[in-house]
Amino acid sequence: MNTHASAASATEVVQQGLDKRYGAESRFKLYGILGISIAMVFLFILMFSILSTGIPAFSKSKILLPFYMDPEVINVEDLADPAAARKINLRKIVNDSKAAFFGATERADKRQLEEVVSTLAQLEVLEHIRANPEDVGQTVELWVTADDEAGRWYKGEVDETLPENRRPLNDQQIEWLKRLTAEERVKTTFNDTFFQGGDSRNPEQAGILAALKGSFLTLIVTLGLSFPIGVAAAVYLEEFAPKNRFTDLVEVNINNLAAVPSIIFGLLGLAVFLNIFGMPRSAPVVGGLVLTLMTLPTIIISSRAALRAVPPSIKDAALGLGASPMQTVFHHVVPLALPGMLTGTIIGLAQALGETAPLLMIGMVAFIVDVPQGFTDASSVLPVQIYLWSDSAERAFVEKTSGGIIVLLMFLIAMNAMAVLLRKKFERRW
Repeated sequence: MNTHASAASATEVVQQGLDKRYGAESRFKLYGILGISIAMVFLFILMFSILSTGIPAFSKSKILLPFYMDPEVINVEDLADPAAARKINLRKIVNDSKAAFFGATERADKRQLEEVVSTLAQLEVLEHIRANPEDVGQTVELWVTADDEAGRWYKGEVDETLPENRRPLNDQQIEWLKRLTAEERVKTTFNDTFFQGGDSRNPEQAGILAALKGSFLTLIVTLGLSFPIGVAAAVYLEEFAPKNRFTDLVEVNINNLAAVPSIIFGLLGLAVFLNIFGMPRSAPVVGGLVLTLMTLPTIIISSRAALRAVPPSIKDAALGLGASPMQTVFHHVVPLALPGMLTGTIIGLAQALGETAPLLMIGMVAFIVDVPQGFTDASSVLPVQIYLWSDSAERAFVEKTSGGIIVLLMFLIAMNAMAVLLRKKFERRW
């Protein structure tokens, strides 16, 4: 009886232990599912906020207005000369034409029309005259870009129930916009200006082309320097460097540099590249040098991990067949480790693409209108451009900010997808 009782007692204890273990596993799974669910909810909220705010940035409103091409203002002979064409008083043509259309006679009413028609209309009128010089002296109806506040109203972003002094558009301006709608003189088109222009004080004229090209030039410099230097350093430290206190110190410092705040690298670039070497401010070459310093630790660490992942049997076989240590490393080990190196490099570049703080320190926060043509031209980058727009008081820059974030996220997703594809394509299973 005692034997049976003790066996039953032991079985009960074991069962209780199993129940506790299974219960703990169930709770752990529940916590994991709960954590993932919370993360997905916040991710959905974030993406919904960015997309709902940023998608309107990819469209713009255009209005159809008659313009009198005054021959007293426009000299046809000046159209062939860009310098002379810029001196044509296009502002007078646009202002007189829109005042005549809306019946604005008072000075205050004419000023209110500035919130209806964008100043970009002057360039659009100039382009039409250049393409059609025979229209000088005639009244021509043209589709011109609406002002940012008018565009916001057409997109339904202006609350008419608010008091007039709390709205960006007064009652008179809204009546003008309603008249344009009633006469079918309004259309919504793709905002090509957003992808073809540089920065501007006017939201409807602001674009990301200059920032995109600046980011591209900066990443070229970063890739051209960081990849060969990082791979060479990793190969030397992993395969050829003697194991002593000095190399241990170097390894520790590399690991520490990977955790240094990025703004420190910006301060280093400011002190060395700008103050000591006198390199141009706001230039992609300086930005690329700073981002190279920031990404080198990541590339070195990932490259060394890729080299360690190569089976020692590969090296032993190469050495056994008479290959030198140099041949073994560069003909066998490095090609097999290259996918991991490329993955680490792309991840490092993706991190560099989203950096703002180090580039602010070297002057890439400047107001850049012109698209950079070279590595030494003044430029901005996409994260800095987004930062500048987010700090603007103009309400219309909110959608520009979100639109820039969408473009930046697309680039980051593409670069991370490229890293995954490269690993899957070239990775060897042992």
